[in-house]
Amino acid sequence: MLEVLRQPIEDKIVTISRAKGSITFPANFLLVGARNPCPCGFYGDPQHSCNCTPNQIQRYQARISGPILDRIDIHVDVPMVDFDKLLSDRRAESSLDIRRRVELARERQIKRFEEHPGLFANADMTVGEIDDFCVLSEEARQILTLSVRRLQLSARSYHRVLKLSRTIADLEGAEEIQVPHIAEALQYRPQAE
Repeated sequence: MLEVLRQPIEDKIVTISRAKGSITFPANFLLVGARNPCPCGFYGDPQHSCNCTPNQIQRYQARISGPILDRIDIHVDVPMVDFDKLLSDRRAESSLDIRRRVELARERQIKRFEEHPGLFANADMTVGEIDDFCVLSEEARQILTLSVRRLQLSARSYHRVLKLSRTIADLEGAEEIQVPHIAEALQYRPQAE
């Protein structure tokens, strides 16, 4: 079933075909998913030992194909939260502050795309539009070029890194994509096991 999502993620449409014809619906959606690293859930956990064999881990992780993973912009490993951190008085950035930053970033995107019908967010950009709107500093371009070669990123991954870098720069209020924006976006690509 997951493989069926490949085209809707990419094209933002769903086509249903039956014997008497087909119909196409808009399908611009945000996919959020979660999975364990292995069947028992403890692969890579420093405090619990994994009981899975390497073959079980490989089969489990292969249940989601590379082409599906390649279409997901942000991959984050979430370790178990240490109990002491739960009791800590230290506070992270407030939800209200994060909301304000996101609203300002969205306003930047709306203004950027106001003369481009059908574009509402950085994620909506096509390859040609990425070239127009994802302006990189020379240092950022060098880091991205080196990273694409070293990490052997596909063309799809390369463009997704650029769009995500543009969003990270928008959240920071930067006009030009800088090295930290590229570096952060690259960290969200799936890591090789």
